[in-house]
Amino acid sequence: MTETEWQRALDDAGELDPSITERIIDVHGDRGVRAIEAVAERRVKQYLDFTVVVGHSDEYVVEDGGCTCKDSAYNLDADDDSQRCWHVLAAAIARRIGALDHHDMWYSDVREFL
Repeated sequence: MTETEWQRALDDAGELDPSITERIIDVHGDRGVRAIEAVAERRVKQYLDFTVVVGHSDEYVVEDGGCTCKDSAYNLDADDDSQRCWHVLAAAIARRIGALDHHDMWYSDVREFL
């Protein structure tokens, strides 16, 4: 199972069922588990300008398949579509099942207060 295959399965199902959950974990391991947990806990936020995933110690901006986290910057090959941090995976899952927590404001404005 590849990342593209679980994404297609998720698009078709419209929900995160046990079979698709298992596929995501098979492909992405612990990153997949963390992504699924973030979606279940509604920690994927959609602002007017960015998608943001709330981690345990910070918030990470996910944009164009990339992320502002250190895992993306230092551990993953940006040119390899199969290597994604859990924040990017969580955003992809949440978007496909309609589980984004929408905020009608600019994250760049919100971030100034954090």
